[in-house]
Amino acid sequence: MLTTVITKPTLTAPPKNQWLAHLMLEFSDTSVGTQLTRTQRKGPLSVQKAFYPEGPDCAHIYLLHPPAGIVSGDELRIGVSVKKNAHLLFTTPGAGRFYRAREDLYIGDSQQTQITQFDLEAQARCENFPQETIVYEGADGFNMIDINLTSTSVYLGWDITCLGLPDSEQSFIKGKYCQLNRLFCDGTLIYHDRISLSPGNNLLTHPAGLAGNTVFATFLAYAPENLNTPATRKDLVERLREKITAENAQQKVSITEINGLFVIRYLGHHAQECKQLFISLWQLLRPLLIGKTAIQPRIWHT
Repeated sequence: MLTTVITKPTLTAPPKNQWLAHLMLEFSDTSVGTQLTRTQRKGPLSVQKAFYPEGPDCAHIYLLHPPAGIVSGDELRIGVSVKKNAHLLFTTPGAGRFYRAREDLYIGDSQQTQITQFDLEAQARCENFPQETIVYEGADGFNMIDINLTSTSVYLGWDITCLGLPDSEQSFIKGKYCQLNRLFCDGTLIYHDRISLSPGNNLLTHPAGLAGNTVFATFLAYAPENLNTPATRKDLVERLREKITAENAQQKVSITEINGLFVIRYLGHHAQECKQLFISLWQLLRPLLIGKTAIQPRIWHT
């Protein structure tokens, strides 16, 4: 009698060179303007210093991640606290990347994780404008962004996701990517958006999903109390839509408003096109929500 012995496939251990990195930043309103008052870091996440291209009241910060991408086993955690009356503009010098995941690891060990959290106190203002995120073919990425604010805070922030490298004929077909965006106001969840792309679903091609598009993005703008009347919010939505129509992009951008939160979505094929559209909307929103004209970070021009 023959006995068949089934052995477990030999897989390597989780990568020992994985990065478990975290960066915690605190910004406070001081007698000399908004200052970076506390930093805690571990691993390859850092900032150099605050820049003040528009004066001391608004600190521009560039998040630095020298590896320039996330590989299997990496977990990056970024926490930003903006204290009362402080004003922060947060960006990155280049695109973020979820590289192709390793296939020789146990299930779960191949995941690439980034978790970002912004905490805003009363009258705090935060603008979160990272460069685009590129998700490579074969990636196993999880990206979560949590925003906690108050009814008197102002938040403007976007995320731009690019699937694969179509110009290099590297389509995103068999990878996995999950993104979760949440926004809380005074502890109450007012926005929850999750997309999960995998070989097991057809969101990449379904008309109710990405419909074959390779770039999807969301721009969130939370209006403070003085803009929270229904008439004012409706008027602002119309102004934003008129701007999109003027840019001839009404087929690619949608704009809605939920309890004082303006949700702007882009679906298309070009990250740079999306960024320019979002910048044009930011130039309209910033004077109304923050009382300042839009000053683009110098790093965007390098």
